Amino acid sequence: MSETLFGAPAGLFARLNRTEVRVPDVRAALARLTPADVDPELRFDVFEGTGAGPMVVLEEAGRRTRVLLAELATQMTRSRVAATPEGVTAAVVAWLARRPVPDEVAAAAGTALLDWSDPGETVLGWRVTVTRGALVVPWRPSRTASLPLVHQVRSAALGRAATVDATLRLQGPVGLCTATDAPGLDTAVLVRPESLLQEMADRGLRLRDGHVVVSPGRPVACAEGPVARRLAAEATEPCATLPWQTVADLGWA
Repeated sequence: MSETLFGAPAGLFARLNRTEVRVPDVRAALARLTPADVDPELRFDVFEGTGAGPMVVLEEAGRRTRVLLAELATQMTRSRVAATPEGVTAAVVAWLARRPVPDEVAAAAGTALLDWSDPGETVLGWRVTVTRGALVVPWRPSRTASLPLVHQVRSAALGRAATVDATLRLQGPVGLCTATDAPGLDTAVLVRPESLLQEMADRGLRLRDGHVVVSPGRPVACAEGPVARRLAAEATEPCATLPWQTVADLGWA
């Protein structure tokens, strides 16, 4: 959930090959999109706008998003997107996949997962997400979303998280839990931590000082406190170590 706007960062050679994406490149890429590139419920049009230049307007399930083509072109250039028809088209497809999630879609299909609550990636909280293919996209309530609606969406998302199928693999003193429904849903298992604890105990791994090692979008590791802290210290990406008791007290990101 923390990838760049246009997908995974470019490789080393792509970064060295600095090219500028321009507004006509983005406009042409939008015109090249086929029905296979766009979700059936999504509609988009390019308008000339006013003094700021042309913009693309996305509409889906009552949610409208307006973005200047110049802004997209600038972001693509900063992200080292190759200024070729193939490169810009792929970037546009990736951007559409990461578009804002409509409230209606979040209510119908949102799943609660753990995500970072702060820019420094040190505090965890629950977030409603929607799966689009291999992507997990966070829902942020629209300006018109009422507080009761936000509560309803979050409650339904927690319920769906409790039904996510996962597999538990024991590796010595560590239990590794991975979601099998779709990539990136692993932290949903912590909606019902007592079930995971019981499954580990049934398979011979009983934790007296149980901790979890959480990295959003990655499998969840479970172990005794010292082992969990060692795993976190050796991690190559941001992660947090939490005692089991505190998982139930996590708020919303």
